[in-house]
Amino acid sequence: MTKFTLRGAIAAAALLAAGPAPAAPKNPMVGGAAMYPTKTIVENAAQSKDHTTLVAAVQAAGLAETLSGPGPFTVFAPTNAAFAKLPAGTVDTLVKPENKAQLTNILTYHVVSGTMTSKDLAKAIKAGNGKATLTTVQGEPLTASMMGKRIMLTDAKGGMSHVTIADVKQSNGVIHVVDGVLMP
Repeated sequence: MTKFTLRGAIAAAALLAAGPAPAAPKNPMVGGAAMYPTKTIVENAAQSKDHTTLVAAVQAAGLAETLSGPGPFTVFAPTNAAFAKLPAGTVDTLVKPENKAQLTNILTYHVVSGTMTSKDLAKAIKAGNGKATLTTVQGEPLTASMMGKRIMLTDAKGGMSHVTIADVKQSNGVIHVVDGVLMP
């Protein structure tokens, strides 16, 4: 039997009065899967059912090891639906070994060195009078702007993509889910 003490009662009352401990901010779910800030970009992306095409493309391009490295990286991650918007047969053609250079070129255009949260992107857009030019790992610029409250990306060909899920923290950077494939 537990002995009731005044000290124990006071401690219990203090804990109840303080309320629950504040929770650490949680990562959003992506593709029906939990995203863990302790895992790498590749480990988390592999769990998302919405990013199977991206993961397969990263593997075909030989970029899995790089994106599992220390980074940090900011990755604009197209969904399977984004890849499905490309002309029929494009993805199948790109993942062929003879097209590895072109695939790598496209995928590295979705990556920026360093960690840029949505707040960082919004600040850069505001500082640039409505536009921020991001230098991708591929080397060509990507333009970020705001469309209402959403971040919009415009690629080198004028194509547009929107951030649909922002700030998915990773151990080696951050992922922003996008609804279009960006083209250098």
